[in-house]
Amino acid sequence: MKGFKHFLMLVILTFPLLCSPVTAFAAESSSSSSSSANNSSQVASNDSVEKIKQKGTLVVGMSADYPPYEFTTKKNGKTEYVGFEVDLAKQFAKDLGVKLVIKNMDFDSLLVALETGKVDTVISGMNITNERKKSVDFSDTYYAGDSYFLVNKSDKDKYKSAKDFDGKTVGTQNGTLQSTMVSKQMPKATGKGLAKISSLVIGLQSHKYDGVLMDAATAQAYAANNSNLYAFNSKLSATAGGIAMAFPKGDTSLVNAANQTVAKVKKEKLITKEWIPDAAQYMESYKKQNTVLSYWQYFAKGVGYTLIISVVSVFFGMILGTLFALMRLSKNKLLHAISVCYIEFLRGTPMMVQIMFVYFGIGAIIQSMPAIIAGIIAVSLNSGAYVAEIIRSGIQSLPAGQTEAARSLGMSKNETFHYVIMPQALKNIWPALGNELITLVKDSSLVSVIGVTELMYQTQLVQTTTYKGVLPLFITMIIYFVITFILSRVLLYFEGRMKHAH
Repeated sequence: MKGFKHFLMLVILTFPLLCSPVTAFAAESSSSSSSSANNSSQVASNDSVEKIKQKGTLVVGMSADYPPYEFTTKKNGKTEYVGFEVDLAKQFAKDLGVKLVIKNMDFDSLLVALETGKVDTVISGMNITNERKKSVDFSDTYYAGDSYFLVNKSDKDKYKSAKDFDGKTVGTQNGTLQSTMVSKQMPKATGKGLAKISSLVIGLQSHKYDGVLMDAATAQAYAANNSNLYAFNSKLSATAGGIAMAFPKGDTSLVNAANQTVAKVKKEKLITKEWIPDAAQYMESYKKQNTVLSYWQYFAKGVGYTLIISVVSVFFGMILGTLFALMRLSKNKLLHAISVCYIEFLRGTPMMVQIMFVYFGIGAIIQSMPAIIAGIIAVSLNSGAYVAEIIRSGIQSLPAGQTEAARSLGMSKNETFHYVIMPQALKNIWPALGNELITLVKDSSLVSVIGVTELMYQTQLVQTTTYKGVLPLFITMIIYFVITFILSRVLLYFEGRMKHAH
């Protein structure tokens, strides 16, 4: 127990130092995630417009992989969101007299973000359905389009109608109207969903899917920018209303404000006359000059965030792991029970679920929590559980005679732990700790689901912008290999030093 108290005192004394890097990371991500301080609750108040004006920002949730609705381009080496829904969001923010902040995440996470107060509204090609009406409110519709099939051009004569996909596999984006249409109107086809349109297109080109059902404008955009793809009208009947902005349930003031913007946009026909043609020009321009390698700055930024998340998470993971390992070895039943619960629960649940729970669950209470901080907290907690077991196994692997010999020489419990037990245990568990660090680097890619701009997130942006699916993934794979290979060499070097010292 004295050893445990001594360690706990060290943690308390160094806590201010540990917090400083987190503060820096919060500042780094403030441009995209400080806007998470949304004033909505499970049932929104009717003064939300005033609160947004006081805050000075309108936080809009989007899935920016859906050209020409919303997608990304490169401008002066920086990511820029473009598309006619981005223009609509800008107009809405302008009418409110506030600054627009876009939160880019998977489509099937958008309504969760809305309900937990991470965004003020969702503007992302979202159709009005009776199911969605139960949890959110919608503005008036501002656009409506058919659903198209996207197929490989080599199969264009094979597939001409929805009937031709009987017994075939059709891909859809999770949570979209098209996924419902496949399940209800194409009973003989096998529907499979993914979070990203770009991933579906990769699957189509690698013949994992026979076709992909998506919005007409998006299918036509992909076909126009990829000579190997072909789009045609599915002629399936729409089972929902048009596309509209989504708001928290009961948020009448913001819905009314949105309806005023929508009315003005429809009256002036801004979407069809200006915004869609502008989006098409972006797509055509970048089709001519885009190469994956010209997006090296995207990959570099992703590597930077990946390393930040990994280093900080392993730092806190080591502290938590050591703390809970000592608690589990303690004779105090309460501390032992707490440690066992923590370790078993964190090791028994998927990291992705933990990341989403911290961001959407705890983040609903602490609404100012940036996505990168939520990601670091979740990854650190998960790593701490595994490190705790590694350290515990290392300590218990030492013969009891080591402790007895040290105590017989007059060493205290603290001195025995610091100078006899831990050095030997660290040497024994070093390979396992190295594995945990390398695994952590790779698992950091999971935080992309909450919009953290790490390497996998940036890869998806490159896929969407360049209309190329496999090459960005290959480059990302090589980058991860280089990082983990360098780390493994460094770890082997220190392992050799420890063996030499022994």
